[in-house]
Amino acid sequence: MNATVRRRGLPRVPGGEPWPPGTGAATAATTAPVDAVGSSDAPAAPAAAPMPSATSTRTTDAVLPAATEGLPLRRGLPRTPGGDPWPPAAARRPVEDAVASSVHVGDETTGATALADPAASEVPAVATAAADRPPLRMPRTVVPTASSEQWSDLRAERLGRERTPAPAPSRRVAQALAGGAALAVAAVMVVLFTRWIVSTPAVAAFLIAYPGDYPLPETAPVGLPAWLGWQHFLNAFFLVLIVRSGLQVRHEKRPSAFWSPRRNAKRKISLTLWFHQALDVLWIANGIPFVVLLFATGQWMRIVPTSWEVFPNAVSAVLQYASLQWPTENGWVAYNALQQMAYFTIVFVAAPLAIVSGVRMSGVWPRDAERLNRAYPIAWARAVHYPVMLFFVAFTVVHVGLVLATGARRNLNHMYAAQDGDGWLGVIVFAASLAVIAAAWIAARPSVLASVARVFGSVASR
Repeated sequence: MNATVRRRGLPRVPGGEPWPPGTGAATAATTAPVDAVGSSDAPAAPAAAPMPSATSTRTTDAVLPAATEGLPLRRGLPRTPGGDPWPPAAARRPVEDAVASSVHVGDETTGATALADPAASEVPAVATAAADRPPLRMPRTVVPTASSEQWSDLRAERLGRERTPAPAPSRRVAQALAGGAALAVAAVMVVLFTRWIVSTPAVAAFLIAYPGDYPLPETAPVGLPAWLGWQHFLNAFFLVLIVRSGLQVRHEKRPSAFWSPRRNAKRKISLTLWFHQALDVLWIANGIPFVVLLFATGQWMRIVPTSWEVFPNAVSAVLQYASLQWPTENGWVAYNALQQMAYFTIVFVAAPLAIVSGVRMSGVWPRDAERLNRAYPIAWARAVHYPVMLFFVAFTVVHVGLVLATGARRNLNHMYAAQDGDGWLGVIVFAASLAVIAAAWIAARPSVLASVARVFGSVASR
């Protein structure tokens, strides 16, 4: 009879021999059926193996291999919120209990077990820790999520830090009031310090030499035309919605709907991003005639510096504003140096940067142009686009504040009524423009945007 090659599997205990053992009674008992099948002279194998007796089961459950001694205990998550990792450090729950109790190969007549290693009978029995195990307490929920308070506390405990609760509404109000009070104190300190500076003889002489403005070229126009007022309103209208939609795109995690062009159904963008890009197109379309009319009518000389005196006069204007001693305002004829530099930066620096960086991040940019993408990485565009948006917001806040603080009716008449005077027409038109902007802000909802977006493509929830 040829020797049969035994196929041995994984050990039943950590650090043990592959199962079944290579020698011993178990080998003969296991190879007998194989030999009987391979030899025609061998007696027929029994029809069924006898079931293991209770004695063999108890013997197998009580036997633990000595190889598990000294192995580190693997501990998992606590079984109760706020408890210690399970199992406890003092108890050693061997994995072999479950393995030995689930598989028994024995002989009912002789009482021999599948653990046929003679050394196994000499291993002292170790009592299982199942009797001392506390009952498992499971909450009446499904799988705990990140929004669950107990799960959040447990996760914070595992990370080794305490979970910071969200501040109460009264606490947030107190923080806002404290922040406003700190800003007010800082503003008062700046005003007092600037007033002390301008009272010194050197700075006083500087303010006399550079009052804050300089004469424009003789060909510069006087007054503001009506088209400039309309352009001013449209720019404000588009910029408010562009900033709002841009912030929504930046913080949106799960868009409510997606837009796809008709010619390329595979290209999908969120409905908010489509709205943001559509506003960008309208803003650019409004800005092109604005710049053309600026140079065609000579209005560019009001916002483009034409002399190096603009820099010292701008410093003088800053000192006068900071000391609350407003410089002489006559925007119907000319802006002061600080206003001129601010308007020039908005029209000819910030706006082009916003357009160039926005185009790079939009779907208009060719994605397959490797050389062009290497020459102008998208990371540069992202690093520029958001700070430019913050600059627009800061400029708008300061601009509106100074317009209202330095003669509101006259300034609003210049911008919205195209006339010089202290009437109320400019204030009425300004209030109406604010109502239109507020209505557009409220109407910019997914249900309304989806109906408009379907005119230019298809809208789907996924």
